[in-house]
Amino acid sequence: MTHDFDRIIERRQTESIKWNRFDEDVLPMWVADMDFLCPPAVIEALRERVDHGIFGYAQEPPELRGIIVDRLKRRYDWAIQPDWITFPPNVFVGFHLAAHTVCEPGDGVAAHTPIYFPILLVPPNVRLTGQLTEMLKAPNGRYEIDFDAFEASLDARSKLFILCNPHNPIGRVYTRSELERIAEICLKHDVTICSDEIHADFVYDGRKHTPIASLSPEIGDRTITLFSPAKSFNVAGITFSFAVIPSEDLRTKYEEAKQGLVTHPGVMGYTMAVPALRDSDAWFDELLAYLQENRDTAARFVAEQIPGISMTPLEGTYLAWLDCRSLVLDQTPHEFFLEKAKVATVEGAIFGTGGEGFARLNLACPRPRLLEGLERIRQAVTAHS
Repeated sequence: MTHDFDRIIERRQTESIKWNRFDEDVLPMWVADMDFLCPPAVIEALRERVDHGIFGYAQEPPELRGIIVDRLKRRYDWAIQPDWITFPPNVFVGFHLAAHTVCEPGDGVAAHTPIYFPILLVPPNVRLTGQLTEMLKAPNGRYEIDFDAFEASLDARSKLFILCNPHNPIGRVYTRSELERIAEICLKHDVTICSDEIHADFVYDGRKHTPIASLSPEIGDRTITLFSPAKSFNVAGITFSFAVIPSEDLRTKYEEAKQGLVTHPGVMGYTMAVPALRDSDAWFDELLAYLQENRDTAARFVAEQIPGISMTPLEGTYLAWLDCRSLVLDQTPHEFFLEKAKVATVEGAIFGTGGEGFARLNLACPRPRLLEGLERIRQAVTAHS
């Protein structure tokens, strides 16, 4: 392996939310922020830009759209046109813009829970009605969509469905047949799809990510797809994302929804995006192999050494979804891990219905640190038992 992902890097003095939110004796394994150096090509491009010393108003690099077109075809076999691309500053803004684009106050927005909790903020933030369907959890821990309940949740108010694929926090990578069923239901009920695909690169065991918009031109014309290099290349602190919107009418309305409130990316976002999306595949492929081993290490450790906790099968993302309901705690799993193990996780309940009794654990760290965190949890659970 060319890159040293085992390297421990001090981050507490770098304005890191991940590392500065909790006391120094707490191991932070919560927010989706990796503890690895960014790709060398990204670091070098940013260094050269800083050395130039002037950071004026930025314009889109002329090669950027072509780089995105090439990358989506290369990695996901999705052929898009350059003019389908627009640039919201981040995915959080991106799915709120989608709601403003297709909804009026009182309209319905659907999603499947437990789900990335900022998506649950869309209904109150945009004065919409949340139409939420809880996922089905099979005996083996794998989640499935309750398609009958999903369709039953839609009505005349329903205007938008927000998909998360790969799904955070449950780690599902949806199959083509599942995506086709989702699309069929949305088309039948005249519902636009906004697909958060920020974790598209993090798929394991030879799986292939399929953008739902790539299924057919008809589905593409009803879909807003959101991507960002933030997760893949560990650059979440640099504002940049992009949306792919094949429909000219929908794309125009999406741009209009910005209403002078949403700006384009800044100079460092553009500077980062080119080498990340064009020159960093080899780095990422090594990272993915490392993360798959982290996933396997965590799954074995939890299964063999931590009774009362089970780890949901992780097909995508680097976020483990831990079922702690058998521990019989008098506090939430997050509170227990923070207080007793000195490990920071994300409380499962904030991901919506079905998240109670769970915790999300970030596996994207050097393996020695991962093992330290798992051992802390093991000791806390053993003492509790």
